[in-house]
Amino acid sequence: MGIGAALGLLYGWVINPIKYVDTSPETLRIDYKSDYVLMVAEAYQSEADLPLAVERIALLGSSNPTEIVHRAVLFAEEQSYADADLALMRNLEEALKAWYPLAEADTP
Repeated sequence: MGIGAALGLLYGWVINPIKYVDTSPETLRIDYKSDYVLMVAEAYQSEADLPLAVERIALLGSSNPTEIVHRAVLFAEEQSYADADLALMRNLEEALKAWYPLAEADTP
């Protein structure tokens, strides 16, 4: 049994590993999405270009950008991101809420 598992791992990791090709940022885990949202929030802080921030956030999925950022903020709060980082993300979220005023009505 141990030999079979070792051969399976050898085959899967060395001989024929999975190759991801042309994946989209939408497939990222929530921790990576939250880090990406933080980077967009940092760029937004210095550039003050909300349409560009929305364009960047749109890479993370077809959901409303406000909802994507909100989920990232919730995750960041659960993971105890630094207060300065949370403030940047919340600032971006508030700007998006002002830009998409109906987004709050769409979420339950």
